[in-house]
Amino acid sequence: MALSKTSTSPQGFEAIDAYHRVEGLCLITNQSMAFHVRSYKNISFPAFGDESYSCTYDINGENPVRQAYLHLKTLPEFANATDC
Repeated sequence: MALSKTSTSPQGFEAIDAYHRVEGLCLITNQSMAFHVRSYKNISFPAFGDESYSCTYDINGENPVRQAYLHLKTLPEFANATDC
């Protein structure tokens, strides 16, 4: 599971259809979680970006990774991202 969208790296290159994957997910409490989103030009290359996020966690909801991706899709920077 990942998201795909064009992104610009901190070094200034544009990665068309970059691969954005939730990694390092940690349940903080039974109501919150934190995770990283690492961005790859291609999954076989090293990550060019690493951002930290946190959000609420519904213990009775879908699995935490799925909840993380659903949260990302609510953010402006992932508004046009597609599942991949």
